[in-house]
Amino acid sequence: MNNKVMLLFLVLWTVFSCKDNDERLADNLRDAKKKELIFKTIDKGWIFFDAPINSTSEATLKTWPEWRDFMDELSIKPKKTITAFQKKSKSLSTKVMALNNNVPSQFDTPPIRCRISALITQVRMLDLYINLDKVSDKKVTELVSEINLELVSLQRQMDKIVEKSKIPMEVGESELLMMLDTTRAIQAGSPPVVPGSQAMPENKVIPGNPGGAATPKNPNDAHVE
Repeated sequence: MNNKVMLLFLVLWTVFSCKDNDERLADNLRDAKKKELIFKTIDKGWIFFDAPINSTSEATLKTWPEWRDFMDELSIKPKKTITAFQKKSKSLSTKVMALNNNVPSQFDTPPIRCRISALITQVRMLDLYINLDKVSDKKVTELVSEINLELVSLQRQMDKIVEKSKIPMEVGESELLMMLDTTRAIQAGSPPVVPGSQAMPENKVIPGNPGGAATPKNPNDAHVE
């Protein structure tokens, strides 16, 4: 009797163990298919504008090493696994942060700095989302598109600055700029002395006018004591 019970127990245990194994295998298979689908979606959407869109951006590659390094990093696409994309996103995050360094003086302006900051934010968001335990392939591909928009905006702003610098000043514009600089200097400190003249000290008595009496407006008018 005991042997029959033991045998029944072994049979039931074997059946349930096989069922559990089948369920685990099915879960693993579904998980693998899901990861494969996520990988394919990210792989398909991982297309960056890694080439300069205008001559200004292309020329800047030679004078701004950080910009060149970032664009080079964008041009190398990960392969085979989602882990490769995760490593790439971390590298891009490091490279984009370096864009704050050694910005060419011509482009060291608030509009350029603003666009660099926006680009940094988007790249770091990409690094965050692709390294989550549950990767959202939809969010990752959306961020890739947003990064491309920021890249275009930054390069167009650089080109705009260069094109504006090529426009010759109109007649009198340089003199107007000098006058504006002088006005700012007056507001910031003491009034400048015009060359060839001397400032009249306050309460100074005009020579030949004893008592400091006011000089008549009309020299022909009689002076009343």
